[in-house]
Amino acid sequence: MTAAAPNSSGSLRLRFILAITLWVALGIGGIWFTATSVFASHIEDMYHEELEVHVRELARLTQLDGDGAPHLSRPLSDPRYEEPLSGFYWQVSVAGQPVLRSESMTRGALEEHVAHSPEVAHEIEDGPTGPTITYGMIENGPQGQVIHVVIATDKSELDEDIAAFNRDLSLWLATLAALLLATGVAVISFGLRPLTRLGEAIAAVREARAERLEGRYPSEIAPLVSDLNAYIGSNQDIVARARVQAGNLAHSLRTPLAVITDEAERLEESGCSPASADLLLQQVGAMQTQIDYQLARTRSAAGKRTPGQRAVLPELVEPILKAMRRLHPETQYDFAPPADPLVLAADPVNLAELLSILLDNAGKWASGRVTLAVLRAPAGQVTITIADDGPGMTEEQIRRACEIGTRFDASVPGAGLGLAIARDICTELDCHFDISSSAEGLTVRLDFAGPAAERL
Repeated sequence: MTAAAPNSSGSLRLRFILAITLWVALGIGGIWFTATSVFASHIEDMYHEELEVHVRELARLTQLDGDGAPHLSRPLSDPRYEEPLSGFYWQVSVAGQPVLRSESMTRGALEEHVAHSPEVAHEIEDGPTGPTITYGMIENGPQGQVIHVVIATDKSELDEDIAAFNRDLSLWLATLAALLLATGVAVISFGLRPLTRLGEAIAAVREARAERLEGRYPSEIAPLVSDLNAYIGSNQDIVARARVQAGNLAHSLRTPLAVITDEAERLEESGCSPASADLLLQQVGAMQTQIDYQLARTRSAAGKRTPGQRAVLPELVEPILKAMRRLHPETQYDFAPPADPLVLAADPVNLAELLSILLDNAGKWASGRVTLAVLRAPAGQVTITIADDGPGMTEEQIRRACEIGTRFDASVPGAGLGLAIARDICTELDCHFDISSSAEGLTVRLDFAGPAAERL
């Protein structure tokens, strides 16, 4: 059974990246808004100041001839007022006289109502080439005539200057934001690298590619690594002690059971109470069966997916096969090893016991041959099959095969515990256990999950 993974609350790296992105967006957005506002205000003030200077200059240069018609003593200092439709215009008007216009104003006219006071005033009006920023004031002529002086600049000039600044600023700030984000991602990756290495080290221990957490870590993480290594070592010590205690318990129980068995046999031989002796022997046998089964379960459970444990194939299999060939000399044991050595994230003692049980059981029932094969699928799964050429089993026998004490032939030695213990060991090893029968014999298949298997 695979342990459930703890609930994840998201990636730590993603959280940092989102926080930096939000901070950069707020900072860059604030800079953009502030800079564009300040620039727009500054350039508008500059335009207004320039136009005010020009309208006052135009008023000083305006003169009236003997008929009262306006003319300039000299051109304005800004040559743009002389270029046709340049966007810079001026106009001088006196009641009853022809209107004097700048050479740039080849069409249209300026609204003179903005010039209604000796004080300079401005408005946004329609001009020859679109909306204009219009300034105006009035001057009094020598004979008391009212001279309307108006000067204007296309508003598009101001808008284009502001838009150009905004484009350049946006491009520069976007580049700055990209650099800041890239730097932030690099800093996060560098800062989280020890945690990434720690995760890889833990995975290596979990998948049996290492027995402890390796590597050097920053001072903030080093105590955690030390504690985890101590925990792994403690688990391994607990497993070792549990096996020793299980063996001691088995030894301490076998002696009293042997004494009880001996006394029951004497009662049976003496004929004093044969029925009681037979019942006593049956109960002692049942007790022995349960003790053997529970001790086997205790030994296998003690090594259940302890971090850092690893079983190497075919290294683990070869001594077991040698023992089986001596135990069943009349049976031929064939072994198909993997193309490359494999490491299983499993307790080697449990796996060795599992294979010993299955190979011994196959040797008891085989007609003459037992085949052991270790295969690795492309997806990473590891499969071990043990096949014999014996009589096989019926479907009903397969369903009952893993029950405690089940024996289908009393002439075959055994206590009926092998497959029951093998099934429980497979549960502890997170391995799928399957029995199938055919005309060629019986096949036991063990499937180990891909993540638990790594190539050496």
